[in-house]
Amino acid sequence: MDKQTQIGRTELYVNPIGMGTNTVGGHNLFPNLNDDTGRAMVLTALQNGINFFDTAFIYGPEHSERIIGEVLKEQGARKQTIIATKGAHKFVEDRTVVDNSPAFLKAAVESSLRRLQTDYIDLYYIHFPDESTPKDEAVGALKQLKDEGKIRAIGVSNFTIDQLKEANKDGYVDVLQAEYNLFKRGAEAEVLPYCLEHNISFVPYFPLASGLLGGKYNKDSVFTDGRAKRPMFQGEAYISNLDKVERVREIAAARGAEVAHVVLAWYLTRDCMDVVIPGAKRPEQVLNNLKTLDVQLTVEEIERIDQIFRA
Repeated sequence: MDKQTQIGRTELYVNPIGMGTNTVGGHNLFPNLNDDTGRAMVLTALQNGINFFDTAFIYGPEHSERIIGEVLKEQGARKQTIIATKGAHKFVEDRTVVDNSPAFLKAAVESSLRRLQTDYIDLYYIHFPDESTPKDEAVGALKQLKDEGKIRAIGVSNFTIDQLKEANKDGYVDVLQAEYNLFKRGAEAEVLPYCLEHNISFVPYFPLASGLLGGKYNKDSVFTDGRAKRPMFQGEAYISNLDKVERVREIAAARGAEVAHVVLAWYLTRDCMDVVIPGAKRPEQVLNNLKTLDVQLTVEEIERIDQIFRA
């Protein structure tokens, strides 16, 4: 598990299997989270070679960053760890507003530094675009912070191709994080080619499509959360999607691996995708995600998976 990969052109070297941490302290996102479990997941990751943690202001809000900062300080592990966090949200009265203004982003970074108990953030993302701030100005504010040593790399998240181009007008964007998985491959049309051309690393979120690509559901599975309203979990589309997952299961079974490991390993064969950040709800799931590193897909398997999800 000592394999390290470089994130794009940054100076950040990480285990290709990172950890998404919206279930660490993300009480506003998930019901019944336990902070002790969240701490145990971060500690398990640290003890087993995961050194890349992806968090955000809005996870909690603020609480995920706080927990990660506490565990890293307790373990004396900050220097061995690569932290990515995100900002853009603020609360105005009882509403959540997105703000990309340079002044707000600079203040947001300072707040994240305090919660994480560190004097630098390895990768800082603008979490969502706002409607009014020129994106190159927003990124320019992060470039100033990078020059000051407060952040080491600049990211944007959930930007359209046009917003990404504007944000990268001066060539400062290092990483783009956006939704991508085998069921949602829209980024392949314009976004991924742009990232490849400009040496921007692409970090996919929802890589397992809210569990559908984990291989744990069947036609009798019942969903009572937000998944019940998503088209990919409904009717004929759901049955078709399950069939595709079963075809991946054949590849996984031949290797003694799980569907999720094969899917995550496939992403790591894509241009621009250097790291994946699957989430977890228990420490054993953190360990399980690491089994992805044992899967080395053949050219034929990579092509077969590609074709299954083009149909």
